[in-house]
Formats: sequence, structure tokens, C-alpha cells
Amino acid sequence: MERNETDKSYADYIVIAAEENGVNVIGLTRGKDTRLHHTEILDKGEVLIAQFTEQTSAIKVRGKAKVYCRHGEVQSGSRQGGHL
Repeated sequence: MERNETDKSYADYIVIAAEENGVNVIGLTRGKDTRLHHTEILDKGEVLIAQFTEQTSAIKVRGKAKVYCRHGEVQSGSRQGGHL
């Protein structure tokens, strides 16, 4: 089976690697009103693999973590108010 970029089963994935305890990962919905539909709390060293889908249009990361996607790597800030 050839991979088709428009095939929803191949929607973009991201990897979130927590660098401190209590990193919040929040999934936000698509549609007329953006709403929270899922949350996870990660501890230091935990990894979450998430996918953008028909329901998930955005993923918010609160806390110190590395986020990996096909576009590169992003470092999120600290929950304690530290700098990026």
C-alpha cells in the first residue's frame, strides 16, 4: 500500500518528551469553537506520541519538554516560569 499524504490514517504525529514532572499535554478540537478534549500529565522521562486527527487541530504543551515533529524540534518552557 502506497502512503498517501491526504489519507487521514497518516496524519502528522508529534513526540513529546517530558524534561520535568507534571508536564501537561492538552488536545484541542477542530470546528467552530475550539475546545479542550483530552489532557495528559507526563513525568520526567516519559514520552507521549500524539497525532493530529479530524478531531485534534492543536496540541498545547505546558511545562519543560522537547517536542519532535517532521518540521524539527521545539523546546517548551518550565512550569515554574523559567525562560525558554
